[in-house]
Parts: sequence; structure tokens; C-alpha cells
Amino acid sequence: MSTAIGAPGSPRRNLHSLWVLSARDLRVRYATSWLGYLWSVLDPLVMSLIYWFVFTQIFHRSVGSDPYIVFLIAALLPWVWFNACVSDFTRAFQRDAKLVRSTAMPRTIWIGRIVLSKGIEFLFALPVLVVFVVFSGAEVTWGVLWFPVAIIVQAILLTGLGLILAPLCVLLEDLERTTKLVLRALFYATPIIYSATDLPAGFGWLPLANPLDGIFSMYRSAFFAEQWNTASVVASVVWSIGLLIVGIFVFRGLERDVLKEL
Repeated sequence: MSTAIGAPGSPRRNLHSLWVLSARDLRVRYATSWLGYLWSVLDPLVMSLIYWFVFTQIFHRSVGSDPYIVFLIAALLPWVWFNACVSDFTRAFQRDAKLVRSTAMPRTIWIGRIVLSKGIEFLFALPVLVVFVVFSGAEVTWGVLWFPVAIIVQAILLTGLGLILAPLCVLLEDLERTTKLVLRALFYATPIIYSATDLPAGFGWLPLANPLDGIFSMYRSAFFAEQWNTASVVASVVWSIGLLIVGIFVFRGLERDVLKEL
């Protein structure tokens, strides 16, 4: 069996381990939950419906594009993936401390398993978006070709953030709580319930400073061509690759200290 999946330490063996750990996370999540798969769609769906109701039924909406529910879900689904990953990064090593210390696998696998398992949940939730696109009459544009690119760029971004955040949270206990506060602020600083074009004058720099802006622009351009922003997309790609490179160096520099602390 070990020969079939490669020798210990080989890339093939590491990929197999990554898949096994990610699959285990999904089995545990769904096996212990009565609603199972529905939890993958309930959170973004409920959030979308709340914001749709508030901005279309209570207040006079002047942001986003129509149909607004599709506009919301197209960004909320990847946001849930991002939020879930970053939250789990803060406990990535503490949760399986004994296994992390004793295993011969690269410790980066504990970052990859989170990105992969949460990414699969994101893919599981995409049928919700498809349903609303069909029933709302939203138009599918050429931008749908950028959808898989957005997924890849977001995975790169998350991996880079995980390589930085996971080891630091082992060494700095307060960083976990700080991360939760940053995520709350980032939700409103990211064009989710609004678009980058709705920002007031003087905030044109914000989309370029937020790596999620260009990624969400790619997702939304599948249904709203006007949401495409070339400068923002390029900035997101640069941010994502840059954070991945920084993350690799940070992780290598802190790995030994992390193992001592666990």
C-alpha cells in the first residue's frame, strides 16, 4: 500500500496525506451534524437573504447590481471560505499537537488541509448560486471563464496567510482573538454587500490594498460584466503570490520554535 502511494516524504505520499486529512475533516464535520451538507449552504444563504431583505425591502438600495441576491451570494460564498479558513488557521497546530510533533509529514500539510477541506465545502455550496442565477434571470457573461481562476488565486492567498498566521498563533496567544476582530472589520472593508464602484471619492486605493477585492471581482464578473476591475484583479494576484512567498519564509523561520512550543 505504501509503495502504491509513494515512499515516505515523497510528493505523491504528501499529496495522499493531504487528501486523507482533508477528507477526514469533511467526514467528521458531516457525520456529527444532523443537517450535514446543508450547513455548507445555510450560513451564506441566510446571510444573503438578511442583507437582501435589509437593502431591498427596508432601505432604498443604491449599491451593487441587479439581481442583488446573486450579487450578494457571488461574494458571500467565497467570503465564507476565506473566513472559515482564517479562523481555523489560528488553531491549525494546537488541535492536533501530538500528531504535528511526531509526524514525518511536512507541517505545511496542516495548512493545506484547511484550505482544501474548506474549499471543497465552497464548491459544495455553489449549487445555491446556480439556483438563484436561474430563478432570478441573471445573465451569465464571458466572465464565467474567470471563476476557476478566482478559486486558484484565493487558494494561493489563503495558503500564504495560513503559513504566516498558524505558526504565529502558536507563539502569540492573543493573536487568535485579534484575528477574529480583524475578520469582522474586513467583512465591511471588503466589497461584499456593495461593490468597489460604490466607494466614495478618496477611497479608490482601498480595492488595490485589499487582496479580496480583485478575487471577488472575478467571481462577480461571471454575472455582472461591469464588476470586472483589471487593476484590482492584478493587485489581488500580486498580493496572493507575494503573501505566499512571505509565508514560506515565515513558516520556515518559525517551524522549529512552534514545535518546541506545542
